[in-house]
Amino acid sequence: QFPFGRRLPCDIYWHGVSFHDNNIFSGQVNKFPGMMETVRKITLSRAMRTMQDLFPLEYNFYPRSWILPEELPLFVAEVRMMKDRNPSWKPTFIVKPDGGCQGDGIYLIKDPNDIRLTGSIQSRPAVVQEYICKPLLVDKLKFDIRLYVLLKSLEPLEIYIAKDGLSRFCTEPYQEPTLKNLHQVFMHLTNYSLNIHSGNFIHSASVNTGSKRTFSSILCRLSSRGADVKKLWSDIISLVIKTIIALTPELKVYYQSDIPAGKPGPTCFQILGFDILLMKNLKPMLLEVNANPSMRIEHEQELSPGVFENVPSPVDEEVKVAVIRDTLRLVDPQKKKRKDTQSLPSPTTLILCCRCQSLEQVPEANEELPDAGPAARPESDIPRSREAALPSLCLKQVFPKYAKQFSYLRLVDRVAALFIRFLGVKGTTKLGPTGFRTFIRNCKLSNSNFSMAAVDILYIDITRRWNSMGIDHKEPGMCLQAFVEAFFCLAQKKYKSLPLHEQVASLVEFCERHLAALRGKRLVWGCG
Repeated sequence: QFPFGRRLPCDIYWHGVSFHDNNIFSGQVNKFPGMMETVRKITLSRAMRTMQDLFPLEYNFYPRSWILPEELPLFVAEVRMMKDRNPSWKPTFIVKPDGGCQGDGIYLIKDPNDIRLTGSIQSRPAVVQEYICKPLLVDKLKFDIRLYVLLKSLEPLEIYIAKDGLSRFCTEPYQEPTLKNLHQVFMHLTNYSLNIHSGNFIHSASVNTGSKRTFSSILCRLSSRGADVKKLWSDIISLVIKTIIALTPELKVYYQSDIPAGKPGPTCFQILGFDILLMKNLKPMLLEVNANPSMRIEHEQELSPGVFENVPSPVDEEVKVAVIRDTLRLVDPQKKKRKDTQSLPSPTTLILCCRCQSLEQVPEANEELPDAGPAARPESDIPRSREAALPSLCLKQVFPKYAKQFSYLRLVDRVAALFIRFLGVKGTTKLGPTGFRTFIRNCKLSNSNFSMAAVDILYIDITRRWNSMGIDHKEPGMCLQAFVEAFFCLAQKKYKSLPLHEQVASLVEFCERHLAALRGKRLVWGCG
């Protein structure tokens, strides 16, 4: 453990907070650049909204959301319009600060006028969402699921899901929201960090009882009641893959900025925490994605007033140790070397730059993997006891395993590839006016009805509006979200009669075809 970093190179770097905890130039690091920014509530909501515009049925697992403060008038107007259409509709909304965590600053409202504008919402923007009023209850309590997802690679995309997760319970019996109970956080909010302060919180030595249980124990209970658990898991896998697909375009822009193609640098992987709520009909709904899920496997217990002791948590230990252990097994750099060289492996170096995560009881990084067969080394050298001690992987690959079913959703990925291609300067995340004009010219998108002057106006209008929302003022230019909006506008102009996803797909193919032809011409000129 090196709190202040280390100069000697390592195989694996385990950072506590972000990719930039230390400057690294090789090996593998357990954080992607830009992941913390990409899964913030506002950025996640924008990414999901883009996908909902393209594929509304496929992305109906994310609650309808509005971004504050810029969409407050829109939120008020849309709620009023929906109430006029259906006077019996009595919605509840949940307000979540953009940078909040562990339930900090979250509150429920019945009326848009109840949003707390005091305390300057400009300095602390938020997301307001429709509150899910009919959740699945167990023992009359609301609960959510924390699932651990390993994003092992961005290009090519590789996703693993842990076979078990945590079920985190509220500590007061659930009732549908009313003006009288809106403030009762122990009834409505499932955050562990909030409920642990409730007098009703139960620390249990069993994974089947208490205020925190394994997700598998909930599945067993549902199965015993005749629920279709296989379909539920299939829906959860679909939700995870679709969410990652929504996040990858932004991540790729950050990635090329910090680790430019063609230059030596580290590769990345990351464990994400997906918070999912099950509705009464067993439909999973995404609440949020956590870039730094807690890996603690103990909790504090007060022995006497002011005296605390760390006590092991059997539930956390059962789920989290397996996730950490199998992540290290999957990213083990010696695994590839053993396959490539079939020679005696040297020990893997694991460097921990841990500031907030706990890795107690994790197996050593140079443990033998189950697939290192006798051909890798002499039979007498194989540590049979350690080999046998490793259980089967708890992490299940879901992508590229199910890539065929979801490849059609990766439209924005292709738009992002165009954006990155025309960025020009390596290390930047914003597209300048010259880059945008080059994109239009090379893709043959200007004509008599859409002049280069109109191109400049489109660039200025969209870029100015996105920059006025407070989207990263440090670097001038057009961000990816603004480029996606401009691209959608161009697609709607060019292919008016088609649905939006077909318009965008048609324009992507049009641009890719022209760029391929241009590349072919340059190759011919080069040969000439």
